[in-house]
Amino acid sequence: MATVVLRNLAHDIIWALLALGTSLTILTPSLSSLVKNTPFWPEAGGFLVITVLPSVLVWSVFGLKGLKFRVPSALCCQVIVTVLSMALFYLLSDAREISGNETRVALLGFGVFAGLKVLDFVVVKFCRACLGKGKRVLIVGEGLQAEFMEEFISGNSNRFVLLGRVPSPSAHVAASSNPNIEAADGKSNRLLRMAQNFMADQIVVSMAERRGTFPVEELLSCKLNGIEVLDAPSFYEAATSKLLIENINPSWFIFSHGFKVTWLLRQSKRVTDITASTLGLLFFLPLLPFIALAIKLESPGPILFRQTRVGEGDKHFTLMKFRSMRQNAEVSTGAVWSQENDPRITKVGNFLRRTRLDEIPQLLNILKGDMSLVGPRPERPEFVDKLKELIPYYSERHYVKPGLTGWAQVCYPYGSSVNDAIEKLRYDLYYIKNISFFLDLYVIMKTFKVVLLGKGR
Repeated sequence: MATVVLRNLAHDIIWALLALGTSLTILTPSLSSLVKNTPFWPEAGGFLVITVLPSVLVWSVFGLKGLKFRVPSALCCQVIVTVLSMALFYLLSDAREISGNETRVALLGFGVFAGLKVLDFVVVKFCRACLGKGKRVLIVGEGLQAEFMEEFISGNSNRFVLLGRVPSPSAHVAASSNPNIEAADGKSNRLLRMAQNFMADQIVVSMAERRGTFPVEELLSCKLNGIEVLDAPSFYEAATSKLLIENINPSWFIFSHGFKVTWLLRQSKRVTDITASTLGLLFFLPLLPFIALAIKLESPGPILFRQTRVGEGDKHFTLMKFRSMRQNAEVSTGAVWSQENDPRITKVGNFLRRTRLDEIPQLLNILKGDMSLVGPRPERPEFVDKLKELIPYYSERHYVKPGLTGWAQVCYPYGSSVNDAIEKLRYDLYYIKNISFFLDLYVIMKTFKVVLLGKGR
């Protein structure tokens, strides 16, 4: 994940620099007179940085890929950020007499940047269309998990082409999406010949029982002949950015890459948490009296809502939020999951939840060390005890501090059931497996998108 984030960010920065270089080249004749007599370049340099950096970040979050052809929305976000950046620089600049030329550079740079990004998007789509639908995949295995992988690959036909499924080394090829696949003989290179004949890019191994039936020599021959061989959990993780917990055993956790939360990583996250929560509290400080007054005027009860949650190491702590429900909302029902359009939520509370302003007091939890800025969302002890019995590896999400936001929150919509808890656990374990500074940064950027577009929890 860190590699993906860096690659995407570097890609956007390269386009931005190319756009700015083009803009400066076009405007060089009109700017040359200013260079001789005014300190233009120091001012312009600062202006370009303060304009382009937010634009690149906004495009990365609201880019064409994430909005799925919703180009106007992405361009509107870019325009807003650019205009605000220009206004800020104009107010702070001591050389306002040359701000008009700087504005021309910024606007032209933005226009070229947006045009290059659209062109880049069109070229990528064209290349994908010319090169085919996606990777060609052959499944080796049988049972429920192999059938699940077959359904998953078939359901993602825009990314993968399902060639078929081999139930076992000595069995015939099962029925598949490609009716041309026929049974092959039982020689040792049967799987390799089959994969080569149908030009397989990947072989996904999903076997419920491997003792005595695992085709070591055949899979090794495929790997040595340039065909990628993956087990089902690794393939599923790479394809979905979450873990296939039903097909994972304890040894997979031990021997797989990741799940390495070092002392240095914990300390760097703590420094980031303290800095971010302090700045956040200072930023939202002017809003706090108005939020408190609105809550108090609409319904009786305390302004802050306190509730016991399960944190790192299964330790309990008191989570704080602005109260968004009527007082004593669970007196008659007991502990229940909140639902969408929950009748217990007040009008002010509904607004606070939609804008995530009800989460502001959790910045105090972060300062205290009970929570982190990014991590699995903390759950109530009543639900944790139940989920531990129903879901394998649920306790593993408590190896890190819970977060104000998390990978599950930006990837999965609002959930209020055991099935939703399973899906969110897939994302939480993926986060713990791939935890890094760059993944945290990516989650924070995605969180802004979720909040502004009203998606997720």
